[in-house]
Amino acid sequence: MAISDPKFELTAPREIPRDEVHVWQVELTAVRSAEARWREIISDDEQTRADRFRFAIDRQNFTAARALLRILLGAYAGLAPKAVTFSYGEQGKPSLNTREQNERVEFNLSHSGEIALLAFARGRAVGVDIERIRENLEPEKIARRFFSQREQKELSALPPSERYVGFFRCWTRKEAYIKARGTGLALPLDGFDVSLKPGEPNALLEARTPDTDITAWPLGELAVADGYVAALCVQGNGWRLIS
Repeated sequence: MAISDPKFELTAPREIPRDEVHVWQVELTAVRSAEARWREIISDDEQTRADRFRFAIDRQNFTAARALLRILLGAYAGLAPKAVTFSYGEQGKPSLNTREQNERVEFNLSHSGEIALLAFARGRAVGVDIERIRENLEPEKIARRFFSQREQKELSALPPSERYVGFFRCWTRKEAYIKARGTGLALPLDGFDVSLKPGEPNALLEARTPDTDITAWPLGELAVADGYVAALCVQGNGWRLIS
Protein backbone atom coordinates (compact mmCIF):
# COMPACT_ATOMS: atom_id res chain seq x y z
CA MET A 1 0.00 0.00 0.00
CA ALA A 2 1.42 3.34 -1.03
CA ILE A 3 0.94 6.87 0.26
CA SER A 4 1.85 9.74 -2.03
CA ASP A 5 -0.97 12.23 -1.33
CA PRO A 6 -0.26 15.08 1.10
CA LYS A 7 -4.02 15.15 1.81
CA PHE A 8 -4.02 11.49 2.88
CA GLU A 9 -6.25 10.68 5.86
CA LEU A 10 -8.21 7.80 7.37
CA THR A 11 -11.21 8.96 9.34
CA ALA A 12 -12.83 5.57 9.96
CA PRO A 13 -11.43 2.58 11.92
CA ARG A 14 -9.48 0.15 9.77
CA GLU A 15 -9.49 -3.60 10.39
CA ILE A 16 -6.26 -5.54 10.81
CA PRO A 17 -6.96 -9.23 11.49
CA ARG A 18 -4.43 -11.21 13.49
CA ASP A 19 -3.51 -13.24 10.41
CA GLU A 20 -2.44 -10.18 8.41
CA VAL A 21 0.57 -7.86 8.46
CA HIS A 22 0.13 -4.51 6.72
CA VAL A 23 3.03 -2.54 5.25
CA TRP A 24 2.63 0.98 3.89
CA GLN A 25 5.21 2.66 1.66
CA VAL A 26 5.36 6.44 1.92
CA GLU A 27 6.80 8.65 -0.81
CA LEU A 28 8.28 11.38 1.33
CA THR A 29 9.01 13.63 -1.66
CA ALA A 30 5.27 13.81 -2.32
CA VAL A 31 3.98 14.28 1.23
CA ARG A 32 6.56 16.38 3.05
CA SER A 33 5.29 19.60 1.44
CA ALA A 34 2.30 19.40 3.81
CA GLU A 35 4.55 20.03 6.82
CA ALA A 36 2.16 22.55 8.40
CA ARG A 37 -0.65 19.98 8.34
CA TRP A 38 1.54 17.20 9.71
CA ARG A 39 2.71 19.40 12.59
CA GLU A 40 -0.90 19.77 13.72
CA ILE A 41 -1.12 15.99 14.08
CA ILE A 42 2.09 15.14 15.91
CA SER A 43 2.66 15.71 19.62
CA ASP A 44 4.50 18.63 21.19
CA ASP A 45 7.39 16.30 22.01
CA GLU A 46 7.59 15.15 18.38
CA GLN A 47 7.56 18.77 17.21
CA THR A 48 10.49 19.46 19.51
CA ARG A 49 12.36 16.47 18.11
CA ALA A 50 11.61 17.60 14.56
CA ASP A 51 12.98 21.06 15.24
CA ARG A 52 16.32 19.61 16.33
CA PHE A 53 17.12 18.54 12.77
CA ARG A 54 19.72 20.76 11.15
CA PHE A 55 18.31 20.50 7.62
CA ALA A 56 14.73 21.36 6.65
CA ILE A 57 14.33 18.25 4.48
CA ASP A 58 15.16 15.97 7.43
CA ARG A 59 12.70 17.83 9.64
CA GLN A 60 9.99 17.57 7.00
CA ASN A 61 10.59 13.85 6.44
CA PHE A 62 10.47 13.11 10.18
CA THR A 63 7.32 15.19 10.64
CA ALA A 64 5.48 13.54 7.75
CA ALA A 65 6.47 10.02 8.80
CA ARG A 66 5.40 10.52 12.42
CA ALA A 67 2.10 12.12 11.43
CA LEU A 68 1.26 9.31 9.01
CA LEU A 69 2.18 6.76 11.68
CA ARG A 70 -0.35 8.42 13.99
CA ILE A 71 -3.04 8.50 11.30
CA LEU A 72 -2.62 4.81 10.47
CA LEU A 73 -2.11 3.61 14.02
CA GLY A 74 -5.12 5.60 15.15
CA ALA A 75 -7.27 4.06 12.42
CA TYR A 76 -6.18 0.53 13.37
CA ALA A 77 -6.67 1.13 17.10
CA GLY A 78 -9.86 3.19 16.83
CA LEU A 79 -8.23 6.38 18.11
CA ALA A 80 -7.90 9.92 16.83
CA PRO A 81 -4.31 10.55 15.65
CA LYS A 82 -3.69 13.11 18.40
CA ALA A 83 -5.02 10.63 20.99
CA VAL A 84 -2.32 8.07 20.17
CA THR A 85 0.24 7.83 22.98
CA PHE A 86 3.28 5.63 23.33
CA SER A 87 5.13 3.70 25.99
CA TYR A 88 8.72 2.55 25.62
CA GLY A 89 10.44 -0.72 26.45
CA GLU A 90 13.76 -1.10 28.26
CA GLN A 91 15.62 -0.81 24.96
CA GLY A 92 13.53 2.10 23.72
CA LYS A 93 11.12 0.31 21.39
CA PRO A 94 7.83 2.24 21.26
CA SER A 95 4.46 0.54 21.81
CA LEU A 96 0.91 1.80 21.68
CA ASN A 97 -0.46 2.71 25.09
CA THR A 98 -3.50 0.48 25.56
CA ARG A 99 -5.05 -1.83 28.11
CA GLU A 100 -5.25 -4.63 25.54
CA GLN A 101 -1.86 -6.30 25.62
CA ASN A 102 -2.50 -9.61 23.83
CA GLU A 103 -4.31 -8.13 20.85
CA ARG A 104 -2.55 -4.75 20.85
CA VAL A 105 -1.74 -3.23 17.46
CA GLU A 106 2.02 -3.52 17.07
CA PHE A 107 3.95 -1.31 14.67
CA ASN A 108 7.34 -0.33 13.38
CA LEU A 109 8.67 2.52 11.26
CA SER A 110 11.76 2.98 9.12
CA HIS A 111 12.79 5.60 6.61
CA SER A 112 15.79 6.21 4.39
CA GLY A 113 16.30 8.69 1.59
CA GLU A 114 12.90 9.49 0.12
CA ILE A 115 10.98 6.41 1.31
CA ALA A 116 9.40 5.48 4.63
CA LEU A 117 7.92 2.10 5.57
CA LEU A 118 5.28 1.59 8.24
CA ALA A 119 4.42 -1.95 9.35
CA PHE A 120 1.44 -2.99 11.48
CA ALA A 121 0.26 -6.25 13.03
CA ARG A 122 -2.18 -7.28 15.75
CA GLY A 123 -0.92 -9.26 18.72
CA ARG A 124 2.50 -10.05 17.20
CA ALA A 125 5.78 -8.13 17.17
CA VAL A 126 6.96 -6.67 13.89
CA GLY A 127 10.17 -5.05 12.67
CA VAL A 128 10.86 -3.29 9.37
CA ASP A 129 13.94 -1.64 7.91
CA ILE A 130 14.71 0.14 4.64
CA GLU A 131 18.00 1.49 3.31
CA ARG A 132 18.87 3.45 0.20
CA ILE A 133 21.68 1.63 -1.61
CA ARG A 134 24.80 3.77 -1.39
CA GLU A 135 28.28 3.19 -2.77
CA ASN A 136 30.16 5.76 -0.68
CA LEU A 137 31.20 3.20 1.91
CA GLU A 138 33.42 0.14 2.28
CA PRO A 139 31.01 -2.77 2.76
CA GLU A 140 33.57 -5.42 3.69
CA LYS A 141 35.25 -3.16 6.24
CA ILE A 142 31.91 -2.45 7.95
CA ALA A 143 30.97 -6.12 7.72
CA ARG A 144 34.10 -7.12 9.66
CA ARG A 145 32.91 -4.89 12.49
CA PHE A 146 29.23 -5.83 12.63
CA PHE A 147 28.46 -8.99 10.64
CA SER A 148 28.97 -12.60 11.71
CA GLN A 149 31.74 -14.71 10.21
CA ARG A 150 29.20 -16.56 8.09
CA GLU A 151 27.76 -13.32 6.70
CA GLN A 152 31.20 -11.91 5.99
CA LYS A 153 32.09 -14.96 3.93
CA GLU A 154 28.82 -14.80 2.02
CA LEU A 155 29.35 -11.10 1.29
CA SER A 156 32.93 -11.62 0.10
CA ALA A 157 31.78 -14.41 -2.20
CA LEU A 158 29.51 -12.04 -4.12
CA PRO A 159 30.73 -10.49 -7.40
CA PRO A 160 31.94 -6.91 -6.81
CA SER A 161 28.98 -5.57 -8.80
CA GLU A 162 26.55 -7.17 -6.32
CA ARG A 163 28.41 -6.43 -3.11
CA TYR A 164 26.71 -3.16 -2.20
CA VAL A 165 23.23 -4.62 -2.66
CA GLY A 166 24.30 -7.69 -0.69
CA PHE A 167 25.64 -5.53 2.12
CA PHE A 168 22.41 -3.55 2.49
CA ARG A 169 20.30 -6.69 2.14
CA CYS A 170 22.17 -8.15 5.10
CA TRP A 171 22.00 -4.92 7.08
CA THR A 172 18.24 -4.42 6.66
CA ARG A 173 17.51 -8.03 7.57
CA LYS A 174 19.57 -7.79 10.74
CA GLU A 175 17.94 -4.49 11.70
CA ALA A 176 14.43 -5.80 11.04
CA TYR A 177 15.08 -8.81 13.27
CA ILE A 178 16.50 -6.71 16.12
CA LYS A 179 13.62 -4.25 15.85
CA ALA A 180 11.04 -7.05 15.94
CA ARG A 181 12.67 -8.55 19.02
CA GLY A 182 12.80 -5.11 20.67
CA THR A 183 16.25 -5.79 22.10
CA GLY A 184 18.21 -2.91 20.66
CA LEU A 185 21.96 -3.33 20.97
CA ALA A 186 21.45 -5.84 23.79
CA LEU A 187 21.38 -8.36 20.93
CA PRO A 188 24.74 -8.02 19.12
CA LEU A 189 24.57 -7.81 15.34
CA ASP A 190 27.06 -10.67 15.06
CA GLY A 191 25.02 -12.83 17.46
CA PHE A 192 22.86 -14.24 14.69
CA ASP A 193 23.15 -15.09 11.00
CA VAL A 194 20.98 -13.97 8.09
CA SER A 195 21.15 -14.96 4.46
CA LEU A 196 22.18 -12.45 1.81
CA LYS A 197 20.32 -14.32 -0.92
CA PRO A 198 17.16 -12.77 -2.42
CA GLY A 199 13.85 -14.55 -2.06
CA GLU A 200 14.67 -16.58 1.05
CA PRO A 201 11.49 -17.93 2.73
CA ASN A 202 13.16 -17.23 6.08
CA ALA A 203 16.45 -15.37 5.90
CA LEU A 204 17.13 -15.90 9.61
CA LEU A 205 19.55 -18.84 9.55
CA GLU A 206 20.78 -19.07 13.15
CA ALA A 207 20.40 -17.21 16.42
CA ARG A 208 23.03 -17.80 19.07
CA THR A 209 20.81 -16.81 21.98
CA PRO A 210 19.07 -19.09 24.50
CA ASP A 211 15.55 -20.30 23.79
CA THR A 212 15.34 -18.76 20.31
CA ASP A 213 13.36 -20.71 17.73
CA ILE A 214 14.29 -19.15 14.40
CA THR A 215 11.18 -20.62 12.76
CA ALA A 216 9.10 -18.39 15.05
CA TRP A 217 10.65 -15.25 13.53
CA PRO A 218 10.17 -15.33 9.75
CA LEU A 219 12.37 -12.74 8.08
CA GLY A 220 12.29 -11.74 4.45
CA GLU A 221 12.84 -9.10 1.81
CA LEU A 222 10.21 -6.50 0.93
CA ALA A 223 9.62 -5.19 -2.58
CA VAL A 224 10.28 -1.45 -2.53
CA ALA A 225 11.30 1.35 -4.88
CA ASP A 226 14.32 0.96 -7.14
CA GLY A 227 17.56 1.88 -5.43
CA TYR A 228 16.41 0.62 -2.04
CA VAL A 229 16.35 -2.65 -0.15
CA ALA A 230 14.05 -3.47 2.76
CA ALA A 231 13.26 -6.32 5.12
CA LEU A 232 10.40 -7.37 7.36
CA CYS A 233 10.48 -9.63 10.43
CA VAL A 234 7.29 -10.81 12.14
CA GLN A 235 6.72 -12.86 15.26
CA GLY A 236 5.01 -16.17 14.62
CA ASN A 237 3.55 -17.84 11.56
CA GLY A 238 0.19 -18.18 9.88
CA TRP A 239 -0.06 -14.63 8.56
CA ARG A 240 -0.10 -13.01 5.15
CA LEU A 241 1.42 -9.77 3.96
CA ILE A 242 -0.78 -6.92 2.71
CA SER A 243 1.33 -4.24 1.03
